[in-house]
Amino acid sequence: MSHEDIPIIDAELYIEKKEGWEEECKKVADSFHRFGILKFKDPRVVAKDNDDYIDLVEKYFDVTSKKFYAGEELKDCRADLCYQTGVTPEGIEHARNHQALVDSLTGEDKPMSVQPPVKDAKWRFFWKIGERPEEVKDDIPQTYPEDFPSWEKDMDKWGNQIVDATFLAAEMAAIGMGLDKDTFTSKMKGGPHLLAPTASDIMKYPVGTAFASFHYDLNFITIHGKSRYPGLYLWTREWKK
Repeated sequence: MSHEDIPIIDAELYIEKKEGWEEECKKVADSFHRFGILKFKDPRVVAKDNDDYIDLVEKYFDVTSKKFYAGEELKDCRADLCYQTGVTPEGIEHARNHQALVDSLTGEDKPMSVQPPVKDAKWRFFWKIGERPEEVKDDIPQTYPEDFPSWEKDMDKWGNQIVDATFLAAEMAAIGMGLDKDTFTSKMKGGPHLLAPTASDIMKYPVGTAFASFHYDLNFITIHGKSRYPGLYLWTREWKK
């Protein structure tokens, strides 16, 4: 199996209820079941907004990393809140040890990251998207970087688009599984949705560096927009890279 075997879902068929939309929902369910991965094309997502978002975070991480390397204190870094808001510098995040699993994988399916894992060389920023119900709302504040006056507007603009895409995928998955369409989305409303851009200093580290160690996410669905650089790998349920 190769990544070409995983179908691209055309969500427009479902949105517009065009011919074949039911089959498209079944493809969503089947892709999640067979591969654990979904290739999703949502016509409501604007490519330019993705480019603008990447421009913004590239500029932010460039400025912030230079301050960090110069020994300056980062006001956006909230270690006191376990980095659950704002920026997390390189050398902080640490994946769990998956030595046994990694040892069982061979050839091109084997991860590049070493085991036991070392601390990640990547940076990250946590920005909450949407409001949470008062009864479960935490007291972790949003972090607003200095010198980026449009940060909230720009982050929310892109973050809401990709959160909406996950809701649409979840709705289509439910229909494809023969469930009520709000089976999953009703549980996602008011959830702790996070926009979490990452960045890597490719000038600092040698070729072959794994910026994020082999890991799995805790979320119901993790969504990635289109990146400007290759290098993100996923493993299917059969542990094919």
